[in-house]
Amino acid sequence: MPKTSLKLSLQKTLHMFVQVLPIILGMLLLTSLAITAFPKDISAGFFSGNPLSDAIRGAALGSIAAGHPLASYILGGELLSAGVSLFAVTALIVSWVTVGIVQLPAEAIFLGKRFAVFRNILNFFFAIIIALLIVTTMQILAVWLP
Repeated sequence: MPKTSLKLSLQKTLHMFVQVLPIILGMLLLTSLAITAFPKDISAGFFSGNPLSDAIRGAALGSIAAGHPLASYILGGELLSAGVSLFAVTALIVSWVTVGIVQLPAEAIFLGKRFAVFRNILNFFFAIIIALLIVTTMQILAVWLP
């Protein structure tokens, strides 16, 4: 009996993998495209210098171009050296890792559409809040620390 249930489980797993494979490949291709095009199209002129506006724009860009955390740090460093505000870069990094518009179809299949959408919306707003809190805290600490 256990051998047949193991075989049935493996068959179901393989069947599910084959069904989801096109979605995963599409998600990877879109993410790769977004990552490739992203740094070249962004300039410091896109951001206004307003902390809230920069955080919203950074979170929006990070949500669209989701990717690996290590790549976000490299991108963040490049954007900071190009004159982009720390508010925008922080929101971009947080949303880059936690929000995934590109991965939303795959996530909806695995976790349910309602949950996936709700999670992404919450993480988008939290990315903005976190960016504002982190940069403000750093500015306060910079005054107190030598």
